[in-house]
Amino acid sequence: MRRVVLLALLVLAAPASAQAPVETPAECRVAEAHVSQAFPLPQTARAISAKHLDVLVLGAGSSALPGADGQKKAYPARFKEALSAALPGVAIMLVTDVKSARTAEVMLASLPQDLAKSNPQLVIWQTGTVDALQGADPDRFGDAIEKGVFLARSTGADVVLMNGQYSPRTESMINLGAYAEAMRWVAVQHEIPLFDRYAVMKTWADLGIFDFNVATKKLDMAERVHDCIGRLLADLVLEAVKSEGPQAEGGR
Repeated sequence: MRRVVLLALLVLAAPASAQAPVETPAECRVAEAHVSQAFPLPQTARAISAKHLDVLVLGAGSSALPGADGQKKAYPARFKEALSAALPGVAIMLVTDVKSARTAEVMLASLPQDLAKSNPQLVIWQTGTVDALQGADPDRFGDAIEKGVFLARSTGADVVLMNGQYSPRTESMINLGAYAEAMRWVAVQHEIPLFDRYAVMKTWADLGIFDFNVATKKLDMAERVHDCIGRLLADLVLEAVKSEGPQAEGGR
């Protein structure tokens, strides 16, 4: 009897890390309605079944955070952490190609080398803001994304697109709508998931969850935003994998 009581006390005293994974914070979940999608990720599902998933993240400046720990706290790393927590036993390797001020066409030019180097089963491509800032032709923007999708798929990789970020400070100066629509068209035409980062961030702003007028002045807020984006992105991938259904054994 004493042994049973002792074991019960040890369980109650166990640290939080030994319990179930921490749930996504409420401030993230208020925008999760914009994360749902209907398209599967078959190559990703097969890789998860084989217990090894390689991910390539393409992005511009908004995919990174400043400081010595910026890489660990930016959304790609937070995405990997959330996905790893949800998929115990699956080895997840993540490679990033994140550089400032790159248009979709510039990222497309380096994509063949990125794919050859990382050999991913999943490519997450975040773009749109720089193209809008530079006034790039929306049709050429859409063409570049479509070529990138074809290229990634030809190597056996799934693609998840992520559109531009919402910012009230630049809302009146740039028109993200045309670029968001071009990206949405590519996603629908090729049946690939789209992470609507713009709608997610605007929802947070409209509800007063995050004040993006001061986001650049508060690094802790930026870190929370990136943490939320990483978690919600992981939710999207997990939902897309689940919609693929049972997978055969083996890799691609």
